[in-house]
Amino acid sequence: MATKKTTPSDYSESSIRVLKGLEPVKQRPGMYTRTENPLHIIQEVIDNASDEALGGHAKNIVVTLNTDGSIAVEDDGRGIPVGMHPEENVPTVEIVFTRLHAGGKFDKGSGGAYAFSGGLHGVGVSVTNALSKRLEIDVWRKDDQGRGVHKLVFADGDVLEPLTSRAAGRDDKKSGTRVTVWPDPKYFDSPLISQPELQRLLRSKAVLLPGVKVTLVTARTGEQQTWQYDQGLRGYLLESLAQASHADPLIPLFEGEQYANAEAEGFAEGEGAAWVVAWTEEGNAVRESYVNLIPTSAGGTHESGLREGLFGAVKSFVEMHSLLPKGVKLLPEDVFARVSFVLSAKVLDPQFQGQIKERLNSRDAVRLVSGYCRPALELWLNQHVEYGKKLAELVIKQAQSRLRSAQKIEKKKSSGVAVLPGKLTDCESSDTGRNELFLVEGDSAGGSAKMGRDKEFQAILPLRGKVLNSWETEPDRLFGNNEIHDIAVAIGVDPHGYNDNPDLGSLRYGKICILSDADVDGSHIQVLLLTLFFKHFPKLIASGHICIARPPLYRVDAPARGKKPAQKIYALDDGELLATEDKLRKDGVKDGGWSISRFKGLGEMNAEQLWETTMNPDTRRLLPVALGEFDQIASEARFTMLMGKGEAAARRAWIEEHGNEAEADI
Repeated sequence: MATKKTTPSDYSESSIRVLKGLEPVKQRPGMYTRTENPLHIIQEVIDNASDEALGGHAKNIVVTLNTDGSIAVEDDGRGIPVGMHPEENVPTVEIVFTRLHAGGKFDKGSGGAYAFSGGLHGVGVSVTNALSKRLEIDVWRKDDQGRGVHKLVFADGDVLEPLTSRAAGRDDKKSGTRVTVWPDPKYFDSPLISQPELQRLLRSKAVLLPGVKVTLVTARTGEQQTWQYDQGLRGYLLESLAQASHADPLIPLFEGEQYANAEAEGFAEGEGAAWVVAWTEEGNAVRESYVNLIPTSAGGTHESGLREGLFGAVKSFVEMHSLLPKGVKLLPEDVFARVSFVLSAKVLDPQFQGQIKERLNSRDAVRLVSGYCRPALELWLNQHVEYGKKLAELVIKQAQSRLRSAQKIEKKKSSGVAVLPGKLTDCESSDTGRNELFLVEGDSAGGSAKMGRDKEFQAILPLRGKVLNSWETEPDRLFGNNEIHDIAVAIGVDPHGYNDNPDLGSLRYGKICILSDADVDGSHIQVLLLTLFFKHFPKLIASGHICIARPPLYRVDAPARGKKPAQKIYALDDGELLATEDKLRKDGVKDGGWSISRFKGLGEMNAEQLWETTMNPDTRRLLPVALGEFDQIASEARFTMLMGKGEAAARRAWIEEHGNEAEADI
């Protein structure tokens, strides 16, 4: 029988490759960790040691920078389990370092090893192993057979020396884990870890784990630094403020700590936050936040909760004492502008944006933190009225300064203003930097958006049908299309070319957000609008004013599980839906125990859902539009191929080459 010869361009069964084990990490390390340097893969190991301390099982964490370039992290906790895993029949410690979705953090029910831990992405130290030339694990652990010493060695993510075990000596009463890592330089821009960043990370762990001693040893110099704080967040913030701004707080520090008890409605027992807040009149602000000891350098919903709580309390105090001058309206940024804080939240099932856990996305965290810090600050301000009035004076000054700068912009724009389109539902604020315009697909979704928005700073412009493909439209013919005319007049900027210098002083909104359905038609509308902005308003993209709102495709109604109450979980796409279902199974919910709703379009969402998932700045996913890896010329060539009328052959060739990479929504 003749066999068919295949060519590289053939798309056949053999074209489908399944990445196994740690291969996905090695193929695309940037999806799982920061690749500037190896600090983040070391942080994964430090986080595990910190989780042991958080659970009360460890009192010492030692990080050693060895002379051979390796980094060792040791704790005196319980030691990673080394016995055979009951389901996998492989030593448990081996599974922890070789499986992407394995670990002690998934079991959140009663009896779980880690009720509160750094997250549920399940990649952790397996990523550390994948991106290391060599990794050694030493475990000291007490089990039914007595105390044992265990060792396991990996090379390039694979087992090099299988687990060996021996009985501990009579005087060896040690317990804990030591992980020694040799990062592989080929995966990182630089093999060198930033010493100041590592020091900052270790110091923050000590702050968040009062009484735990954290030590950094540099073997080459013999230098040893130790951090141990019994005073916690307060002393840390004062020390950081002194270093950063040399400014004294305006009023005494506002600090508090509160966690949910078993009777708390809507939250799991133990969820809550500790915080310390300072207001200063000058100098740099210090802002640090953590979730279950993980630093969230990009903030997230717990910081939004603190902001909302502080604003609510200060606004309430100002109104109660009639301190607000006529014509001045307080906004959250007036209260938050001069704030420094350290916030440490405990969330049972934290959802992070991306694998590197820089930003918390858990929507409940806004309500959790604001619900605890607002009443506490209201009470404190009313018990210390003189301090409350000093704080009110500072935030009112901020509001007046903001209003003055907005008025300057308004004067510059006031001459020759075009008549705004009738279907535009405008916002009340004239602060361009804060204002947002949502270009919404369809009238029904436009109606939900109008009802759900914050009318103070969010404007809505509904679009009927598909916008014109404007790639080959001459600028002077643009306004012949009603939709494009209305968009241009609403945003206040005239069409221009890439080499022009348009006056962006007349721009009416700091963010112009494309809000379309999460399906193929919605993606088409996004492309048509991006074509319009790239071709005829390129300076808006270059200045970071264009964004894409990302509504969820699914809603999962999950039952109560363990300590977690029943909740509605929104998933952006099929990938997030699978991850959500996986988490529910690991939380002990049987298949069929949850229900899934698929949004056919934005019009199916009520105003409250659209606000919570897509428009609320605290809980939405907003994607800024930028050229990314392409420069202007390459981007223009790609747009011409995709949107040009005479480019059908080029499009077809491109689709044939890349068609197998598409995720079809059929």
